[in-house]
Amino acid sequence: MSDRALEVVEFLLTAHLYTENRERDENDLPPRYRRVFWSEPADNEDDDEADQEPQMVDIERPLVVTETVARKATGVEHPWDAISDLLFTQQDDFSGRLSLTQEDMAINWYLDRADGERIATNATIAAAVEDHDGVDVTYEEAREHTRPIHADRVWIDSLLDQYFDEEEDAEMLDLVQVRAPEEIEMTLGDLVLTGDQEGEIKKLMKAIEHREYLADIGLREIGKILFVGPPGTGKTTVSRALAHELSLPFVEVKLSMITSQYLGETAKNVEKTFEVAKRLSPCILFIDEFDSVAKTRRSDEHAALKRAVNTLLKSIDDISLIRDEVILIGATNHPDQLDAAAWRRFDEIVNFPRPDEAMRADILRIITERMEIAEFDPVEVAELTQGLTGSDLRMVLREAVLEALAEERTALTQQDIVNAVEEFEERDNLKNMNMMDDSDQMIAGDGGDSHGHTHQH
Repeated sequence: MSDRALEVVEFLLTAHLYTENRERDENDLPPRYRRVFWSEPADNEDDDEADQEPQMVDIERPLVVTETVARKATGVEHPWDAISDLLFTQQDDFSGRLSLTQEDMAINWYLDRADGERIATNATIAAAVEDHDGVDVTYEEAREHTRPIHADRVWIDSLLDQYFDEEEDAEMLDLVQVRAPEEIEMTLGDLVLTGDQEGEIKKLMKAIEHREYLADIGLREIGKILFVGPPGTGKTTVSRALAHELSLPFVEVKLSMITSQYLGETAKNVEKTFEVAKRLSPCILFIDEFDSVAKTRRSDEHAALKRAVNTLLKSIDDISLIRDEVILIGATNHPDQLDAAAWRRFDEIVNFPRPDEAMRADILRIITERMEIAEFDPVEVAELTQGLTGSDLRMVLREAVLEALAEERTALTQQDIVNAVEEFEERDNLKNMNMMDDSDQMIAGDGGDSHGHTHQH
């Protein structure tokens, strides 16, 4: 029997078991199946509470499986053809609905063909089969491995649609980026971290796991972290990878955009950012360029910025991992611009230094994992790249790959990478030159960077 049949039977069995067992909830459905069963809330203009309590997308019983639904969920082009010869399946001639006729027969057929790894991704089926002989996956284990519903893109979009007015809040939507965990490709395993960074992340994960205990003993001021370090050292990347690891929505805002583009609305937008995070909780709220608002206050500062600073500090005080299930991560390249009032709001400060030679070698090994490089020596390259960040090293490798492609090669050499390091340093020096006049700028722009690349830390 083909894998296509297994895919379709698993989907049918999941829909059947979920419909029959009211103890199962949306978090028991694999995300790949949840997405085909979302239903929009019905409009209820007569309900006075409608404006007070947003109506969310929902998954309603019974879960009806048609050919179209099964195709979307499984990727099998002709679902019924894949299972039509099985004794426990049927298709309704009138509605086209696919269903099971014998639950026990379907379960036994499935268990003969599905391994533990597959069952571990489906809590609905795991709950029904965990007591069967030969099954070593429990419902709790499968539930733990299933991404929670609050992390689904459809769920996130539904919440944002309920909270934002498309016309009034269009500007605000441009300022806040919300990523679902599955949209974040980088994981913590893909990163090279310092011992301090690893330690702080472990502490944070333990705090999330034991937040009820922390609340019971009165430790509520926790889960507010400030990442400090030069550009390109991984502050944003680590924050996103943490969201992926914890299956949490990632709410990202650059405060410089809020302050520079909509000065009169700055305080209001700061408030709204925190409200979005609370609505999407549990989530990570990442505030980049933290120093652009929470900077040392000066007597000649614009009144709108003063209000924004006060609003920001108050909002940080009011949000809590324990109460609101929001992890707050601030990031700054300029810690010297933060005043004492800003520093006090964070219970942990994590340093992101430029990587040392050993870290650079590890970063290079990870970046080049899927590349073919003859006689690659990451230690030699690490020695040549003192002062470069992880972001810089990715730029170097990108340049080496593009140069090789220009010569119709997909296999690299060590010399390709060494050349790319030299090219990177030349461009970096050129970028930092003080241009004397327009003619000098034309010469520099024309000859010094012929590929049109700019380096961003």
